[in-house]
Amino acid sequence: MKKTTLLIVLILLFRLGFGQIVAWDMDGNNGDEVTFQDTTHDLGLIISTLSRGSGLTPRQLTNAFSSGNFTVNGSQADALSNNDYLEFQISATNGYRVSLYTLDVNLRRTATGPEFFLWQYSLDGITFTNIGNPFNYSIDSSATSQTQINLSTISELQNVAFGTTISFRLYGWGAKDGNGTFSVGPLPGDDLSLDGIVNLIPTCSGITTTWDGTSWTPSTPTSSDEAIINGDYNSLTIDNIDCCKLTINSPYVLTVDNGSYVSVENDVFVNGTLFVETQGSFVQSSANGIFQISSSGSASITKTTRIYNDAGLHYVYWGSPVKSANIVSTFPLPDDNRRYFFNAANYLDQHTVGTNNGIPDDIDDDGNDWQTAAGVMTPGIGYAVTTVAPPPVPGPINYTDQATFSGVFNTGEVNVTVYRNDDELNDSNWNLISNPYPCAISTDAFFDQNEYDISTNPTGTLEGVIYLWTHNSMASDLNPGNYAYNFSQDDYAYINRSGGVAAISGGETPNKYIPSGQGFFIAMSNDGQTNGGSYPIFTGIASFTNNMRMADITSNSQFFKISNSKTKSIKDSNKLWINLTSDNGVFNQILISYIKGASDNLDKSSYDTKRIPTGSASVLYSRIDNSDEKFVIQGKNPTSINPEEIITLGFKTTIDVPTIYTLSIPQLTGDFLTLNPVYLKDKLLNKTHDLSASEYNFTSEVGEFNDRFEVLFQNSTLSTTENNTAVNSLDIVPLNDNDMQFTTAPNLTIKSIELFDLLGRSLYRLNGSNHSEIYSLPRLKGVFFAKVHLSNGTVITKKAVKK
Repeated sequence: MKKTTLLIVLILLFRLGFGQIVAWDMDGNNGDEVTFQDTTHDLGLIISTLSRGSGLTPRQLTNAFSSGNFTVNGSQADALSNNDYLEFQISATNGYRVSLYTLDVNLRRTATGPEFFLWQYSLDGITFTNIGNPFNYSIDSSATSQTQINLSTISELQNVAFGTTISFRLYGWGAKDGNGTFSVGPLPGDDLSLDGIVNLIPTCSGITTTWDGTSWTPSTPTSSDEAIINGDYNSLTIDNIDCCKLTINSPYVLTVDNGSYVSVENDVFVNGTLFVETQGSFVQSSANGIFQISSSGSASITKTTRIYNDAGLHYVYWGSPVKSANIVSTFPLPDDNRRYFFNAANYLDQHTVGTNNGIPDDIDDDGNDWQTAAGVMTPGIGYAVTTVAPPPVPGPINYTDQATFSGVFNTGEVNVTVYRNDDELNDSNWNLISNPYPCAISTDAFFDQNEYDISTNPTGTLEGVIYLWTHNSMASDLNPGNYAYNFSQDDYAYINRSGGVAAISGGETPNKYIPSGQGFFIAMSNDGQTNGGSYPIFTGIASFTNNMRMADITSNSQFFKISNSKTKSIKDSNKLWINLTSDNGVFNQILISYIKGASDNLDKSSYDTKRIPTGSASVLYSRIDNSDEKFVIQGKNPTSINPEEIITLGFKTTIDVPTIYTLSIPQLTGDFLTLNPVYLKDKLLNKTHDLSASEYNFTSEVGEFNDRFEVLFQNSTLSTTENNTAVNSLDIVPLNDNDMQFTTAPNLTIKSIELFDLLGRSLYRLNGSNHSEIYSLPRLKGVFFAKVHLSNGTVITKKAVKK
């Protein structure tokens, strides 16, 4: 069991992309300096100076900035009226703006110094506003650090441009006598500092154009122009918007509808209403762009889930595309009031659940990884929330769930702390994160930023696979886990650089994009760069950036729904998806992808991804030389695809009742695969089938068959291909008692016959010497398959029934 302090660390380490912008280090001071300039500041800031109000006087204290003459036994009102404060200012240089996120200070007081304090800020140096409430600090004779102050929620302290000076004051009162002092310092390092971000104010090189509710004046905006919305606008019914800067004036509404987008290079100012639909995309490209909502404005994003048609408990993995969304108000009525986050610092998987066998199974050993979530949703963190309860009517009924996220849209760099536990090196270091933007992101761009690779990205932290929860199945007491009812790991779909594969439980094949509001699992690499923690728990950073964001009409279209259509595309690289289904509910999907960066040997997980352990009764997988793993996605060298190519597929089943399995191609892309047939060779039956023309049915006994099937592209394999003429020339007729007659064309001879049941078990091996043979087959019952070898080399497999 991990210590509870790790949960506090987990919460505090999530932070947006910012750093220290100004600091004062008092080391070397006498303490009685009248003023003291900052010792370090961002180049986009004017030098800051620390000073005292007129009510205070300098006092000596080594390595500090010390003050005395506080009003004896004074009150807060006395401190304000007597100017008993310390003060400093922050202001950006010409062409820059500053946003403030946190304030830190080291404090020291003597035994009779002031005990109560209050921070204030002002944008004009005249009117000051309290930062929180007064606080008590009564420790004397030793320095300590004040609890960090969060400034990021104060809108007036964000995006403050050149020309405005931010003033901070720290008031003190309650001194016991006139000799009492108060000091900033004296601890090693910085004693007063601000974290935030300073950036250039972006400019647009084009024109300013205005929408008046009917047309743009003087013209439709381009990516170099400033666009102003002075009339209601719908990006689907009118057109998508590309611009450099966007202003939405009150009381007008800009709607980013499903299947459309608005793309802004730099700043967004919302004085009216901005509304983004589930499959709409709102994009900001520049890392320096800001998103600002005035007192008259509002911005929101609505996300609608897939359709449900049962009364089960359904979880959705969410993430917030806005700042400061409260999870309780965003999801006010989840079924059974369930809202959770995944505490990755608590996750440890050393054994199969319920055992001490030393075999990880992707389930936390002590069941303390899921924690109740409350308060503000941290951008970039994933959350599991149940949908609303199904309608109270008898029987299944279709319903969806919907969440609306309101507030300032996330933009720029978003950094999330990820965790791994080195007490176990053979498990997966799971972390639940989310897309923090109001648009889809490219998974390839996400991997480029975050995937660890010793050669190409040694600062990366993650493995190159994304796991998407499809919430297809209901919880069951038959699924392994820590609770009475557990959800199935069959519900995870996969995405890596090679492509996406549907979950074993079915559903849509994911594209290579993560939609807005979507949470997903990733694993921290055992070799990935760390930035904190101590053995056995180490931390790293997963980063989201604006260059991952997608401004188009299709990439944000998936929030997982069922799709059964077969698709072909010649525009993409050569990719082949193969489905395994059965007449009793089996579903598996694998992907073979010929993609740049992959080899024909075992590659990293971003190209070759093994299946996570599941309870599926039947599994289809690909095989790679010199590896015993079962792969759900296999990347291959693009130059390898040619008529001589052979791909080995394995099959495993534990089903011990008669079952007809089916292999089919739901989707393929690329010029070679689109223009050439794909053949499947069943090595057990010595039979080759044109899989691109029709699906293939087979049976199997219980077991693991690592090389039963091969995917081929050679027309020469048709020498043993099942053809309709030959099949139709074979008659199988039941006679009296247990006799069966097998007859083929008069000019051919039956050489041998092998009979199989629906489990693929061999029942009879028979020899022949004529074009018609009769056999007594007392063990033959019901449906069976006959594999017949003829004298001309043809092999026919035909299904028949003995009544």
